[in-house]
Amino acid sequence: MKSLKKKLRKRKVPVEIIAARIANREMERETLGDGFHAKVKAVRNKKRYTRNAKHKGGAEE
Repeated sequence: MKSLKKKLRKRKVPVEIIAARIANREMERETLGDGFHAKVKAVRNKKRYTRNAKHKGGAEE
């Protein structure tokens, strides 16, 4: 029981910072909605290879 009390006493991140993160996340959910939203969208490489005929620029067989 003593070791549990020691673990609860030692916090690496202060409670104020945890509360601020939770509030920030709630504000984001209100504006963006639920789910994953990328901060930076990955740019597709111009030379990326694809097997689909519609992407190759040739006639479909």
